[in-house]
Order: sequence, then C-alpha cells, then structure tokens
Amino acid sequence: MKLKKGDFITLSYTGKLKESNQVFDTTDEKAAKDAGVYNEKSKYKPVTVCIGEGDVLKGLDEDLVGKEVSHSYIVEVPPEKGFGKKDTRLMKIVNTNIFIKNQINPFPGLQVNIDNMIGVIKSVSPGRTVVDFNHPLAGKILVYEFTIVGKVNEPIDKVKGMLSYHLAVETPEVVVEHSTVRISNEIPDLFKEQFEDKVKKLIPEIKKVEFKKKEEVKKPEKA
Repeated sequence: MKLKKGDFITLSYTGKLKESNQVFDTTDEKAAKDAGVYNEKSKYKPVTVCIGEGDVLKGLDEDLVGKEVSHSYIVEVPPEKGFGKKDTRLMKIVNTNIFIKNQINPFPGLQVNIDNMIGVIKSVSPGRTVVDFNHPLAGKILVYEFTIVGKVNEPIDKVKGMLSYHLAVETPEVVVEHSTVRISNEIPDLFKEQFEDKVKKLIPEIKKVEFKKKEEVKKPEKA
C-alpha cells in the first residue's frame, strides 16, 4: 500500500551533499562512523514522522508520498526544498575590532555568535570581517538515501514517536484510555499546549492529552 499525507511512518535516512558526497545527517550509527561524523551524544535510530507535516526537509517530506513500506529510495533535494538558497542579505560586514575587544582571533571558517545569530567568518582584514549568516548548507543540492522501515498505526505508538522525535524524550511513558492519552514524562510547560494541539490534530482518535502533574514538595516537619 502506497503512503499518503498524514500517515505516520518509521524512517531511516542518510543525507549527503551531492557535490562532495559528505554525510551531514543520518539516523544510522554505522553510516555516521564510516563517514567520520559520529557523535557519541547522539541517538542513532529510525525516527517516527508524520508525512506532510514538515518533520523532515521539504524535499524529502514530499518524496515520501506514494512510497511503500520496507523499500529503500534515493531523492535529490534542490536548495529551495532543502536549506534554502544563498541570501546575499545575510552576508554582513563586521568591524574586526569587535572580535579583538572580546579576545577572539577571527579567521575564515570560525563560527561566531553575534546578536544571537550564528554565522561563519568568510574573510578577515584589519578593518572589517565578512560574516555569512546563511545556513551552512544553504545553496547546496542534497541527496537522501532513505528506507521506510514501517508504518505506525496505533495511537500510543504515534504519541511515543512524537515525544521522542519532537521533545527528545528517550523513554516515553504513555497510556491511552479510550480517547485520552496520559503522559507520565516531565514535559516543560512551554511545550505542553503546542504538543497537545499537534497530537489532537494528527491523531483524530485522541481528544484529550493529560500530562503528569508536578509533585508538590513537602515541607520538612518541625523538630
């Protein structure tokens, strides 16, 4: 059966730059090690995503429609459906003295944070430094090799997948009773409402989401 928008799937993928074949993202531990991009802090495993919801880059997301479970595919993603085209307006000239005053030795390739914007130094001269605030992969053609590991059908597995993928919950503790889902993991208040809305939107069977209440701190008894 071919997949369609709104389907939940378990997806394994490896993203590479077309020009250099360099791996920039992968869910496969072996692929990460082979490419020399392995990070021991990362969790390498297939991810649960909902097709058409922008959980992955647009070019890959669109290509998932019509694919089949247990099959592997390759898709080429142009910049406009990846990390965007290079925007010259995001190339900024910064006074070199700003770096010197902050005890930073600027050089091409150095990643810097200026006014809460991450950029990469492209060139340095005594008076000015050119910083590129485009995404490092902007303007690049990407190639994704991916496998549809399986289709996720049960509401509880969909919620667990969303918790793991969107909120980085390693071991989701979820119970589904009738149309209510109860989540025992500690979720920051900032994300609760947004997460509940997304769950009810993508999983029609779920009408209510309940989160674990913060335990009250007992006051020490007087001696």
